[in-house]
Amino acid sequence: MKAILLAGAVVFSGQAAAQDRAPRVLTEHEQRVHDIYRDIIAFRTARGHQQIDDMVAYLVARLSEAGFADEDIMVTDYDSDGEPTQGLIVRYRGNGSSGEKPIALLAHMDVVDALPEDWERDPFTLTEEDGYFFGRGTMDNKYGVANLTGTFIRLKREGWTPTRDLYLVFSGDEETGMISTRAQAKWVAENVDPAFVLNSDAGGTALDADFNPLVMQVQAAEKTFATFELTVTNPGGHSSRPRSDNAIYELSEALLKIANHRFAVQATPLTRSYFAALGQTVSGEMGDAMRAFAANPEDAAAIAVLQANPETVGTLGTTCIATMLRAGHAENALPQSATATVNCRIFPGIGVEKTQAELAQVMGNDNVTFKLATDVTESPVSALRDDVRAAVAKSLAARYGRAVPILPYMESGGTDGMHYRTLGYDTVAISGGASRPQDMYAHGLNERANVDGFYAGLDHWSIVLKELAGN
Repeated sequence: MKAILLAGAVVFSGQAAAQDRAPRVLTEHEQRVHDIYRDIIAFRTARGHQQIDDMVAYLVARLSEAGFADEDIMVTDYDSDGEPTQGLIVRYRGNGSSGEKPIALLAHMDVVDALPEDWERDPFTLTEEDGYFFGRGTMDNKYGVANLTGTFIRLKREGWTPTRDLYLVFSGDEETGMISTRAQAKWVAENVDPAFVLNSDAGGTALDADFNPLVMQVQAAEKTFATFELTVTNPGGHSSRPRSDNAIYELSEALLKIANHRFAVQATPLTRSYFAALGQTVSGEMGDAMRAFAANPEDAAAIAVLQANPETVGTLGTTCIATMLRAGHAENALPQSATATVNCRIFPGIGVEKTQAELAQVMGNDNVTFKLATDVTESPVSALRDDVRAAVAKSLAARYGRAVPILPYMESGGTDGMHYRTLGYDTVAISGGASRPQDMYAHGLNERANVDGFYAGLDHWSIVLKELAGN
């Protein structure tokens, strides 16, 4: 049986769920967050579609209806590299009884675009099928937006008053220029000056193949995001008179050298402690490699295993990968230029200049010119505070009925958190999400979130906030 509802509604499909699962009876809070999740996934908040303002208006309406005053909701407009976007900041007023500074809570409203013709299901209609929610943003990061928004509404309707102010800070272009993120971080520093910052866009519970919890990962650091445009130019000519030099071939040779290059392995205390702890919960060759690397970061066999796995290769050092190509101007003309976009995730402390110099040396071709196509933010490692650790531990115990190891780690990707770290604020990501490695499809086709994990994580932020800002 398959029912397709109007845009913005959830689609239920497949026989497995109906046959193998009893119908889920949702609490008021679960239904509310589900509906917010469904509705915001329907907004195509990718660059070029200009639907961030629609999503902001929707969230403002939900929060206003729950009792948040107009003066506590701030919508900000930004120009993000020539395209308008918005940010949303919401204050949950505390009574000040703790005497402690506020807490800022981060999420981003934009997504990487998804082409409906490439997906098995409409990426902008939430689809529940075979135990998963499918749709663009189901993990990155509309789950964070829905969970935090729903939590604020839940706590407000409960009549709860925090002992210090809490701020939702939702950005509009985290996946592209981060213009809104930078501006919001500056505003938060100047007007809020929080005690610390909690991010919903990373971290979360790592599950094994049978959906059992392994560890709670807490993002305490992230790599530097830098994108280069590598270009080769050529006089060109008629395609019937080939030259011995060709811009496309020359650039291709340079890119193959980058593809075969491995940057130096970095064995920081954070990396080694991460693999030592995670290796105790991971079985087989991967777990053996994690423990071996933690004990001896020069173990070549362990490094080979870890570098062959997309989930762990970025933890070992800098990575640079070609992501886009453009070349030529006519099918019957020799290319006058060829350009490749190469995205680098640079290990903390290495820096952009050193990375560019290494790429140039690897290619060994002075005809390849470099252009840094992004603003670069290098951020320090954040401390995991004892009170945050204790709050997360309480949430995990309530969720799983037992203690789950809490493990700080370095993110291979980049999030809004880097801009708060550079301003001196300890910023850790503690998503309420839970996922197996094989279910991570963020930025890719058929992005999904486990249904059971979705609902099981909906008490997470309530517990954490009541521990950190309650009596």
